[in-house]
Amino acid sequence: MSKPHLPILPLLTASLILVAGLLPAPAAAAKKPRLQRVQDLATTLIEGSGPAYAKRPEAMALADEIAQRHGLDRRWVRRMIGKARQVPQVMRLVMPPPATVPKNWQEYRGRFLDSARIRAGVVFWQSQRETLERASATYGVPAEVIVGILGVETYFGRHMGRYRVMDALTTLAVDFPEEHPRAAQRRAFFRAELGEFLSLWHQARRDPFKVRGSYAGALGMPQFMPSSWAKYAVDFDGDGRIDLFDSTADAIGSVANYFKSFNWQPGMPIYYPVDFDYERLDMETLLAPDIKPTFPVDQFTAKGGMLGAAGRQHPGLLALVELQNGDYSPSYVAGTENFYAITRYNWSSYYALAVIELGQAVAAALPGGDIQASTTPSNAGCSASTQTSTSAMPICR
Repeated sequence: MSKPHLPILPLLTASLILVAGLLPAPAAAAKKPRLQRVQDLATTLIEGSGPAYAKRPEAMALADEIAQRHGLDRRWVRRMIGKARQVPQVMRLVMPPPATVPKNWQEYRGRFLDSARIRAGVVFWQSQRETLERASATYGVPAEVIVGILGVETYFGRHMGRYRVMDALTTLAVDFPEEHPRAAQRRAFFRAELGEFLSLWHQARRDPFKVRGSYAGALGMPQFMPSSWAKYAVDFDGDGRIDLFDSTADAIGSVANYFKSFNWQPGMPIYYPVDFDYERLDMETLLAPDIKPTFPVDQFTAKGGMLGAAGRQHPGLLALVELQNGDYSPSYVAGTENFYAITRYNWSSYYALAVIELGQAVAAALPGGDIQASTTPSNAGCSASTQTSTSAMPICR
């Protein structure tokens, strides 16, 4: 006897975006052409408004620690951190949303999959086709995934952040809000990121106070955190330095290298459609690992997950990914190791699916239809008669 379908829609948004590093340009290196883009430089720079950190003993102690860890001049680090000022907005923005606010995949999706962003993605893809193809060939990451990341993160370089990074990172390193449920862990993270940022900009001989980024200190077109810049950014245009602000090629190559570093599997689908056998469904067990692939196909199906022919042939592990849809039922997909790799960029299933769908939409909109998107759309989880969304991820009533 069949049971009514479980509610269908999105999974929680984990956050934090990734990270990268800057190398000094050799004196003889050719000057890199400026990136042609519409950027929000006209928007007001958000600087710290609180007292400078120079008179805060804990800030100066952190400066000494950073100088020792990175082999930097102690006086220079003290001067940089001492000039930084607290940004109150940053302290509010890092707090998690109230638990009473329901998650909604369709609302989240709507922020990124609009016609203007898709058109901008088509222009971007056409202008960067050769670089995207080279990155895909070099790192094994599909072009639509790279395009999806850059479109979601910064609207293809238009919106790279309004905060003075030196102020934002110092605020979060010294004054991270104690009421945050993971305050100690997050404070340690931002202390490390501040050290990486100062090391990168000291090495590049650039003024840290002239850098704009997100409220969390993410940088450039791909919004890498400083530690990711240091670990994963690449000089993909071959000019002798890494520049994620003004080199589209460096941004594209760095995103692809990031995913390769997080075990992207070339040719593997990102997720499969999933339905349920309600007579054997063990939803609690399937959802327990969250978005981490844990179940071989035989275990996944034994616990009530129903896969199509392609999903049943999957050679690796799967995760049941749940996405909440507000007052509607949740949506579900079976995420692979490649879905999990996208969540390493931002620890959120909502984010990952928005990246996937934006990349697919841009690929589908390219003139001539000469690009075949390699990701796997999901329209399972409810019958066609109950779907109420044009998204690849249906809303079921």
